[in-house]
Amino acid sequence: MEPPSLFVEGYAGLVSCEAGETQTFHVSTTAATFDLEIARIGAQRTVVTNLHGIAGTRFPVPELASSQGCRWPAVVSLQVPDSWRSGYYQVLLKASDNGGPYVHRGRRTAESECFFILRPPASGSQARILLELSSNTYNAYNTWGGFSLYSFNALGRVQGHRVSFQRPPASQFGSWERPFVEWAEGAGYTLDYCANEDLEFHPELLARYRLVLSVGHDEYWSAPMRDHLEEFISRGGNVAFFSGNTCCWQVRSEEKGAALTCWKQAYTFDPLLATPDHRLLSTLWSHHEVARPENQLTGVGFLWGGYHLSHGQFMDGKGAYTVHRPAHWIFEGTGLGTGTEFGAKDTIVGYECDGCEMTWQEGLPFPTGKDGTPTNFVVLATCPAKWHPDDSYWYDRFPQGRVGASVLGTYTRGGTVFTCGSTDWAHGLRGKDPVVDRITRNILDRLGR
Repeated sequence: MEPPSLFVEGYAGLVSCEAGETQTFHVSTTAATFDLEIARIGAQRTVVTNLHGIAGTRFPVPELASSQGCRWPAVVSLQVPDSWRSGYYQVLLKASDNGGPYVHRGRRTAESECFFILRPPASGSQARILLELSSNTYNAYNTWGGFSLYSFNALGRVQGHRVSFQRPPASQFGSWERPFVEWAEGAGYTLDYCANEDLEFHPELLARYRLVLSVGHDEYWSAPMRDHLEEFISRGGNVAFFSGNTCCWQVRSEEKGAALTCWKQAYTFDPLLATPDHRLLSTLWSHHEVARPENQLTGVGFLWGGYHLSHGQFMDGKGAYTVHRPAHWIFEGTGLGTGTEFGAKDTIVGYECDGCEMTWQEGLPFPTGKDGTPTNFVVLATCPAKWHPDDSYWYDRFPQGRVGASVLGTYTRGGTVFTCGSTDWAHGLRGKDPVVDRITRNILDRLGR
């Protein structure tokens, strides 16, 4: 007599697509029918389509769904209209029933969501700024099916080394990128959007833009992603990393982007370790076997950063930067002086932070360049950060007890690269901090022209 549970969940067949392509939705539900709503998330949430009364089917969950995908059939196919703007598209799945026939009667509802990213059309657009969304990081933390690239949130605390995009996702868009997008589009900036994988599989996109943005928690990068962005910079393109823990782990895309592999701390099990391709080892970019620290791209790295207001590190910290070179153009119009702090109200330095090895001369910090940071990198502001022992001491070359920093700075190598060194910069935009607002405008206006 007990009615079955009510659920509806699914995923988009393509993480990234462009107008004119067919997007598919793979949905499993115990309801007889379900509804599907698609909305673009920009300055506002704009609903672009609603589909009602779609026939529902419950599909089995494969044992290896986390790593190999669900492989559910498409139950909805949609040709993306040319009128849809590039952006992050939220897909709401909704179902309802009247409960059991004899007990537990009454209307029940279930709802879940997935997403896809609409990249700009091949013909181009008017935007000069491209925001690449951290879709690889979303997938790395997703435990649907039991496992992720982490042990702390996985079934039985077992860490996986391969994660599939072909399963119901767990997006992090709302934590960092959405506040940035709402601020930027609300302030009148025209942005285009792409997924992490587009830097790998559609690098031709980059040639259209003056400025590429990374926001929030952009942690997992493949070698082709990085190669293509570094080529963009060398040709004069600009990049702004309003992000932290950026490009920390090297991943390898598999099945044409349907899955990611990353062995992380268990790098000795990576089959590439004993091959000539060991530079593609799926572990820290800063690991000596890879020898390509992310500092060479971003100016900073996680080995010289760590946590602030997180993981038990600096839990009494202010979450603010201290300014060292207020005359720099990035601080124009802020009224900041040497030693001034900013960002504490919204704790814009928080969670995970990137830094560099520094030496101090006459009260000012300078990069040593020994960790891969470009020697012309200018340290503009800092905030202390530190690794948690459980996260660092597995690496045999990590010095115990080291205190690092979240480092905000810039360098030029063909194009100009800015980095804030913290995942939480966008929280200052959400909190309407006037200093964070002005600095962000200075960067977009100068580098996005």
